[in-house]
Amino acid sequence: MTTDVIVLKQRLAEAEAAKHRLATGSQRERINRAGTEITYTRTNMADLDTYIKGLKAAIDRSEGRSARSILNVEF
Repeated sequence: MTTDVIVLKQRLAEAEAAKHRLATGSQRERINRAGTEITYTRTNMADLDTYIKGLKAAIDRSEGRSARSILNVEF
């Protein structure tokens, strides 16, 4: 596992923990993103979700997995 993937996984764990704390009562959470501190609240939790999805996609790409999802088609 490269250092980049390790850093991405650490950031993902931090972001998911912040989301959990917001969902369970915390009023605001701060996350360091590339040297900039970002504050999330319940009102902008969708932005935190977007950040988490981006981290997951970056981890998948770094580990050689496709970011595409499987489509279930029914007729």
